[in-house]
This record gives sequence, C-alpha cells and structure tokens, in this order.
Amino acid sequence: MEESFFRKWSVVFILSLALAIILIDATLLNVSLATIIRDLNTDIQSIQWVITAYSLTIAALMITGGRLGDLFGRKKMFVTGAILFAIGSFIASISLNVPTMIVGESLIEGVGAALMMPATASLLVTKYKGRDRGIAFGIWGGVAAAATAIGPILGGYLTTYHSWRWGFRINIFVAAILVLGSFLIHEYRETKEKPTLDWIGVLLSSVGLLSLVFGIIESSTYGWIKAKEVFVAFGHTLNLGGYSITLPAVVIGLIILIAFGIWESQLEKRGVTPLVSLHLFGNRQFTASMVTTSIISLGQAGLIFSVPVFMQAVRGADAFHTGLVMLPMSLTALFIAPIAGGLIHRVAPKRLVQLGLLSSTIGYTILALTLNVDSTSSSFVIPFIFMGLGMGATMSSISNLTLSAVSPEQSGEASGVNNTLRQLGATLGTAVIGAILISTISMNLANGIESSKVIPPIAKPFISDAVSKQTSNVEFSGGAKVAPNVPQQIKDEIVSISHTAITDANKDAIKYTAILSALALLVAFWIPGGKDIEIEQDLSKAK
Repeated sequence: MEESFFRKWSVVFILSLALAIILIDATLLNVSLATIIRDLNTDIQSIQWVITAYSLTIAALMITGGRLGDLFGRKKMFVTGAILFAIGSFIASISLNVPTMIVGESLIEGVGAALMMPATASLLVTKYKGRDRGIAFGIWGGVAAAATAIGPILGGYLTTYHSWRWGFRINIFVAAILVLGSFLIHEYRETKEKPTLDWIGVLLSSVGLLSLVFGIIESSTYGWIKAKEVFVAFGHTLNLGGYSITLPAVVIGLIILIAFGIWESQLEKRGVTPLVSLHLFGNRQFTASMVTTSIISLGQAGLIFSVPVFMQAVRGADAFHTGLVMLPMSLTALFIAPIAGGLIHRVAPKRLVQLGLLSSTIGYTILALTLNVDSTSSSFVIPFIFMGLGMGATMSSISNLTLSAVSPEQSGEASGVNNTLRQLGATLGTAVIGAILISTISMNLANGIESSKVIPPIAKPFISDAVSKQTSNVEFSGGAKVAPNVPQQIKDEIVSISHTAITDANKDAIKYTAILSALALLVAFWIPGGKDIEIEQDLSKAK
C-alpha cells in the first residue's frame, strides 16, 4: 500500500524540528547574557561555563549517541533524547543559580541533544531514497542553516518582551511534539550485530573530545601559552606557573584521541565491532564532505559571533533587533535548501556544494568590503541573501553527500562522527574568530587613542589603560566608561574611536570567514563529482 503524502513528508519535518531546537538552543543565550547575569546575580564567566558545558557535552557524546542508535534503535534514541531534552529544559527554565542551570541545560539537555542529533540524519537516510532523499535533506539542511540564525532572533524577542526562561520552556512543548510525531517514524537498528557497546572507546572518545573542545573554547579566556587569567574550576585554583590551561588541555585531548584511534584499530583487527570504524575515513566521499562541513561550520560560527557585537555596540540595537538583522539569511536558506535538494538528479551534488560555497564567499566578501560605522540593518540584506543562498545550497547537498557515502547500517555511526566534526568546527570558529575580534578591538582602541588629535597627550596613557580593560563590554553595548569629570568632547572622541575600532575589527573577522569559505570551496573539489555519484544508493565503495 502506497504511503500517504502527509505520512511520507511529515517525518522530515519532525526530524528537522528536532535539529532546529538543538541548534537554536546553542545560540539562544548569546543575546541574553546580560539579562541572565542580572537575574541570577552572577557574572559572565559563570554563564559562559553554562554555554561551554553544553557544547562540551554534545561534542563528547555525539559519536556514542550515533552508535547507540545503530545498536539499540535510532527511533528509540531519538525519543529518549527528546525526553531528556525536555527534562533539562524544564530544570534550566526554573533555575535560580548557575549550578542548577548547568545541570539542566549543559548536562541533561546536552545528553539529549547528543542522542537526537545523529538520529535525525540517520533516520532520513533509512526513510528516503533517490530524489526524495535529496528533497528531505534539502529541508533538513535548510532548517540547519536557518536555525543557527533564528536562535538570536528568538532569544532576543523572548528576552526583550517576555523572559529568557521562555527560551527553555518552548523546548518542552516542542519535545512533546517530537515524541508524538515519533509514532510516524519507523524504527531502524542494525540487526546483524550483537547490541553491545565499546565502553573503552566511549570513555576514550568522550574524554579526548571533552579535553580538546574545552581547550579550544577557553583559549580566548585563558590565552594559548601565557595565562591571561588563573584557571579556577569549582572553587579550586590550578596554578601552572603563569602558563595557560589551554595548550595542555588540547595536547591531552589529542593524545587521548590518538589512543582512541589505536584502540579502535585493534578492535577491528580482532574482528570486534568498534565504536567508530576507521574504514569510514578511507571513503573519500565521506571524508571530503565531512571536512568541508567542518570548515563551513567554522566560518558560520565566526559570523554569528561577530555581527551581534557590531549591531549592539556600534548601532545600539537591542537583542531582538540584533537577531532580526540575520533574518534575510535564514529565510533565503530555508527557501533555497529544498529546491537545491530536488536538483540532485539534474546537477551533480558536488557542483551544488561548490556553487553554494561560491555564493557564501561572495556574501562574506561584500560584507567585509562595505561594512562601516554607519551601516544599518539594510546594509546587511544583500550580503546575507548571498550567504543564505550559499547555506541553503550547501547544507542541503553536503549532508546528503556525507551520509550517502556509507551504507544505511553505518549511517548512525557516520552521522555521529560528522556532527562531532561539525560541532568542533563551530566551537573552533567561535573561539578563533572571537579571539581575533576581541584582540583586534583592543589593538584598534589603543591605536585610535594614540593617534587622536582631540585627547591631550598627557591623558592618553591613562585613558588607553582604562579603555583597554573594558573591551569585553562591547558585547553588551556598554561602551568604554571614563571618569565623570572627563570633558564631553573627549568622551565623544572615545565613543567615536570605540565605534571605529569595533567596526574595523568586525571587518577583519568577516574577512577571515570569507577566507574559510573559500578554503571550504577548495576542499569541495576533493569530493568525487559528476554523474558517477548515485547518492540514492549505498556509496560505501565510492573512491
């Protein structure tokens, strides 16, 4: 009996909705930090730990979540993840302090997300074939591209007009829809394998990724070599003789991940099923598509970090209107992605990815060249439309290419690896672009004060020292504060210097995102292309 249109296509919207709340939750708090800090009577470092721990949990457990779906049932892991996500959201929504928020959002929600995210993509692979799969991944990819930009809009609106707590409460209702919608989804699990898990692999991969991602995220706070701040965790101070915790964390993480790779290789040689089959990385289509995805995520995360800084610090926009600036990009991506997905039998998927990355690179470049102190929301429309075109075309095709490169039996495992690398890319993008942005602002402020013809030479060292310590205030549009007795003319000059410094730093940050987009375009040439790729089939043999 032929499946009804509603039952057939409702599945992709359920799975896309799950992906959306995971990605939205990762950006929801960014525009609400100042309000949350006031409500919980805490500081920015504590709230950053909440966001950091959420990313850490997802990155550390994504591979395990994908493998659990293969072994015990992807639908089962999807539903379990949705329930955990709802429980975590409820706890976060009623939290009165940071520890409660960490338990709710960072840990319980993070585990739920790590179970849901790999399941969404692998269930699409098993549900849809041929042209339908292209359309399904188009919708899924469009939601992925749009959700990252929707997060700041939704977070800004709720924070400005209601409460930041509603950002978590909404998740409870969405999770209920996901659980009810799961009745339309058929279960799938790998029946040929005994449902046992490589627990040593789970431990090694989780701890290795935890250490690596922690180092990347905290590099902007603690510095890479010399410590910018003393490392304090759970009330305990770790003294490393003036050196930062960052580099040791990254090195330890890499060493553990190398040990993980050796362990997995040994298991395969003994005929035991590993957590991750290293044969996946011998598949050129899978590896090239996965690396391309990681670089794309790196650039997108940098963009979403930098634009709100400009809008709030220079243009004085509130959280909601900061998010609205990104709406042209979200809507364009959401519209284009299904169309691009439907074209996979007329245009080689590799070409769609390349055209998308070219469009994104053009958008980044236009923005980097045209951004100035007087730029308004309308100044972002054209470049963001180019970026939306790029994201829609790229995200719909690249996920399809990545997971179609492996057998359906491996899709949960492959999705876990792919999403882990995507998460690492986004984490690295936020850390690196954020560090570049903040350090460039600081340098520009110092140079601007030094070259000012309005500020008296005798006052420049004092003003420069005071202003340089307030660089992080730009995220909350607080601006540089000086003593009340400073003449208004000098105050106005400092505001002008600050706005110019922030704008120029944003231009530099966006130039780096353009370079990353161009790099992803170059890597995309490594993806096998042309009519030799039939993505509706099992492509585990693709060279």
